[in-house]
Amino acid sequence: MLARETFYDVIRRQGISRRSFAKFCTLTAASMGLGEAHAATIAHAMETKPRIPVLWLHGLECTCCSESFIRSAHPLVRDVVLSMISLDYNDTLMAAAGHQAEAILDEIREEYKGNYIAAVEGNPPLNEDGMYCISGGRPFVEKLKEVCGDAKAVISWGSCASWGCVQAARPNPTQATPVHKVITDKPVIKVPGCPPIAEVMTGVITYIVTFDRLPTLDAQGRPLMFYSQRVHDKCYRRPHFNAGQFAETFDDEGARKGYCLYKVGCRGPTTYNACSTVRWNEGVSFPIQSGHGCVGCSEDAFWDNGPFYDRLAKVGAFGIESNADRIGLAAAGVVTAGIAAHAALSAVKRMVHKPGVGAEDKNLASLDGEPK
Repeated sequence: MLARETFYDVIRRQGISRRSFAKFCTLTAASMGLGEAHAATIAHAMETKPRIPVLWLHGLECTCCSESFIRSAHPLVRDVVLSMISLDYNDTLMAAAGHQAEAILDEIREEYKGNYIAAVEGNPPLNEDGMYCISGGRPFVEKLKEVCGDAKAVISWGSCASWGCVQAARPNPTQATPVHKVITDKPVIKVPGCPPIAEVMTGVITYIVTFDRLPTLDAQGRPLMFYSQRVHDKCYRRPHFNAGQFAETFDDEGARKGYCLYKVGCRGPTTYNACSTVRWNEGVSFPIQSGHGCVGCSEDAFWDNGPFYDRLAKVGAFGIESNADRIGLAAAGVVTAGIAAHAALSAVKRMVHKPGVGAEDKNLASLDGEPK
């Protein structure tokens, strides 16, 4: 096996300074939520570990995952593709085509058996022996099994590969199937979203390169560092939800004031993703900030969970099972109770300060902090 350059070898050859390299490691650690202390760990990994070969396959999909990936800012995708990893095959991004491109698959599989990553965008259709998706002159499902068979691990990019997405929505005539239901003998990291956030995608790769292991996954196979919280948990509109302030339509006064979008169908309370923290386009915004509710694109079968503009039937809040109507009524009840209590207390004060008030009545004044 030929020795491969490290990430540090490549960037130094490109004329990048040590200072810029250190800054890159710090920003990468921050984007992964690891903290400044892990910047040194990332730097050591980049200096000593060879770049990992990656074979990136495309099944049934729209290429939105690749479109998202190439827009990563921390780290820049050019650093990921040209330096951190060795992206040896991606039929959308590579210069080679035809037989020349397909030959690369065999070369990497033989030379780096058990030491490369298979990244899959899209899913395989199983109906008619896989004939609904032909790649390189053969059914994609055959190519998928062959490449993943010798891989160290498999990354399922996006909801198409992770869950099936729109291709697998009812009635699913092609029998489009998530990758993990076809590849059952390899660890599969699911990075769902339609598409996933760019920095989430590069963050997963950076973690594998840095620590030489897979990130900790949740029960559904998603990296906990990006999918451990609901979009709702860190949404900047959450205070409006708690206060019972909701937009009833997209053009009402509540919508203009930035109220919670739950009643117009937002799936944020049931969707696990980093949208409200990492956001999109270098952290500029995310759908809810743009005035549109979350559609739950990173959750299983989200296309079949519609209609997208009907609110969820039930959402828990304040540690109890409640819904938007009850939260709103509870908030209104607290306000009403507060007004009533204030009025009652004011009446007591007036009684206490009237001439001839008895000692028994004066004791009431102590509740207001005055001496008996």
